[in-house]
Amino acid sequence: MAQDVTESGVPHADDPAWNKTSKNLQAAWGDANLQTDKFICPISSKLSKGLTLTAWRGERLHAKFLVWSGEEEGNLRFEVEEQEGCRWTDEQTTGFMRYVMTDELNKDGGGCGYRPDKTLFDSALVADRIEPIRTLYYEARTVRPAWITFDVPRDAASGIYKGRIRVECEGRECSILPFTIRVINRTMALPEERKFHLDLWQNPFAVARVTNVPLWSREHFEAMRPLMQRLARAGQRGITASITHKPWNGQTYDYFENMITEIKKADGTWMYDFTVFDRWVEFMQQCGVGPYIYCYSVIPWELSFRYYDQATNSMVDKKMNVNKPEFDDYWVNKLSAFAAHLKAKGWFEHTIIAMDERPTESMKAALRVIRKADPDYKISLAGNYHAELEDELFDLCIAYDAQYPDGVVDARRQQGKITTFYTCCTESWPNTFTFSQPVEASAFGPIAAERGVDGYLRWAYNSWVESPEVDTRFHTWAAGDTYIMYPDNQSSVRFEKLVEGIQIFEKIQVLKQNPRYAKSIEKLLKPFAYKKINASTLGEDIKRLNTFLNK
Repeated sequence: MAQDVTESGVPHADDPAWNKTSKNLQAAWGDANLQTDKFICPISSKLSKGLTLTAWRGERLHAKFLVWSGEEEGNLRFEVEEQEGCRWTDEQTTGFMRYVMTDELNKDGGGCGYRPDKTLFDSALVADRIEPIRTLYYEARTVRPAWITFDVPRDAASGIYKGRIRVECEGRECSILPFTIRVINRTMALPEERKFHLDLWQNPFAVARVTNVPLWSREHFEAMRPLMQRLARAGQRGITASITHKPWNGQTYDYFENMITEIKKADGTWMYDFTVFDRWVEFMQQCGVGPYIYCYSVIPWELSFRYYDQATNSMVDKKMNVNKPEFDDYWVNKLSAFAAHLKAKGWFEHTIIAMDERPTESMKAALRVIRKADPDYKISLAGNYHAELEDELFDLCIAYDAQYPDGVVDARRQQGKITTFYTCCTESWPNTFTFSQPVEASAFGPIAAERGVDGYLRWAYNSWVESPEVDTRFHTWAAGDTYIMYPDNQSSVRFEKLVEGIQIFEKIQVLKQNPRYAKSIEKLLKPFAYKKINASTLGEDIKRLNTFLNK
C-alpha cells in the first residue's frame, strides 16, 4: 500500500470573493468537465443543488460536487444515500478529490522536451486524484471537490432512481444535494464485447517500486491486480510486454526490463526462458485484459540488446547495426523460439510484435527479421503513416493530428485489421496532461467515431514519477504525460472521463446501425472532425451528442 500523503502547497493570491461568500460551509454540484481551482471562490449562482443523470443499463456515471466556506472549517464528511435496494456507488472511485502538482505546456506549445528545472514552468494544483475516502479536514477559503461514481447494473429496470448526498462538518449536517438517475431501455455491451480498441501501455516495474515489493513476487502481482482489473473494465485490449531490455531507452522513471531471459551459450547457440513473460501474460488474462499481447520491441531506441554470455560469464549489452548479419542472427533465433513457445501456449494468433516510429531503415529491418522467423507473425506500428509498410501491419496507429488516406481505414477493417490514433506529449490539446481540462479525455471516443477508426492508444497507463500521488511533474514532458492512474488503484478524473468517451463511442456503434439515427449521429459528430473541434464548445458538443444518444 502506498503511504498516506498530504497535498503540496503553492503560493496563491487571495481571492477577494471569499470576503463576500457565506461564513458557513456550502456545497453544490460542480461541472465534472472542468478543473476546480482550490483557491478561487465558487460562484453559487452558477452551481446547482440538484443533479439529473441519464444512463443506459451497464453504464458508468460520474458526478462532482464542491464544498467551500468563507470561515467555517473542521472535519468534513459525506455520505451517498441511494434509493432503497440500490447499491450502485463504486466505493473505490467515490471520495474526496486530491490536489496534485502540475505544470504547463512549453512556451511554444506542446508538452515534449526535457524539464530538469521545474522553476522554468508555472506550477499549480489540480484536483485529479480520486481518493476513496469520505472524511477529511477542511480548511476555510479553499474549495474541496468530491467525485461520485455510479455503476448502473445491467439488469436495472428502466425508470427514475433518486438519492442524495449528505454533507456534514464536525458532525453537523450542513448540506443536502439530491440527485436523480434516469435509466433508459438500452444496455451497454460488456467491456470484453465492446467495439472500442483501447490500448494504454502498462508498466509493472513501476508498481514494484512504488509498493516496495520484489519484482514478480506474489506481493507484486497482488498489488497490480486491482489496477489491471480496473483497466480491463474500461475495455483494454492489449497486454504490454517488453521483450528487450529498455525498449524505450529507459525514458520513464521505472524502465522496462526484458521479460525473456536470454543466454548465449559457449558454443554460440541460444537458450531462452519465457517464465516471466508467461506469468505476466497469464496474470493479465486473469485480470480480464486482452486478447492481444503487444511485444516491444525488435528495434529499441538505442539498438542495444542485453543477454547473458556464457563464454565470458557476464551480462552483455550489445549494440547492433540493423543491416549486419548479427542483427538477423540475433532476432531470427529469438523470434523463432518465441513463435514456437507462443504456439505451444495457444497465444500465437493474438501476439503482435510491436514497434513505434523509428527510422525507415530500422523498421524495414524489423519486418525482415520478423518474417524470416515466422511469416505469420502479426505486426503493429504506432507512428507515422507509411504507405509502403501499411500492408504488413495488422495494427496501425497514427498521431492525433495525422490523417489516414481515403479508403485505408475501411479497407483495413474489411481485412480484420486494427486502425487507431494516439496522443502523446506532442498534442497541446486535446490531451490527458494533469492540467488538461477533464472534458478533453471524453473527446477521444467521439473523435474516434467521427474518424471511423477503431479506438485510441496512449503510451502510459501507470509509468509513475517519483512521488505520483503528490507531484505529477517529470523531468521529461508535461505533467501527467506518463500516467493516468495513481497507486493503490486510485483513479483519476482523466481516466474516468476517458471511460465516459468510450461509452459514447459504444452507444454510437449501436444506434448508427438504425437508419433512423445514422444521419443525426453523423451531423452531431461533425464538430469532432479534423480542424473543426473547438475547445470553447467541446463540452456543449459532447452534451448535445450524449443527449441524443440517451433519448
